[in-house]
Amino acid sequence: MKNPCPCYSGNAYADCCQPLHNGLAAPDAEHLMRARYSAYALKLPDYIMQSWHADTRPADLTLASLSGIKWLKLQVLSHKKTDADTAFVTFVATFQSGQQKKEQLTEHSLFSRESGRWLYVDGQPDEMVR
Repeated sequence: MKNPCPCYSGNAYADCCQPLHNGLAAPDAEHLMRARYSAYALKLPDYIMQSWHADTRPADLTLASLSGIKWLKLQVLSHKKTDADTAFVTFVATFQSGQQKKEQLTEHSLFSRESGRWLYVDGQPDEMVR
């Protein structure tokens, strides 16, 4: 496939996360989570900040703060909508920092929909595995 999406959906980037990165609202929390993962992989700090809930968003996120980590793979384990405006996504992200061994982050993330747009609220890392 030409230009596969970094989120491992099996679709082309142009048909998957790119429209969300360009401003289209995610249809559900899983799509937003995938787009956020792709934004980390592609080093798009503006999208990451825009898709983060104002109550939990850091003061800033720069391109420099995203460097040094290479995102290698995403696996979505579950997506559960608890009501019309709240959902949880559990995923495993494989990454490598510098010359270190590959690591995996498993996270159970909370998403909230406000004004028709899904936002990342926060996440609980289940474990760090080397």
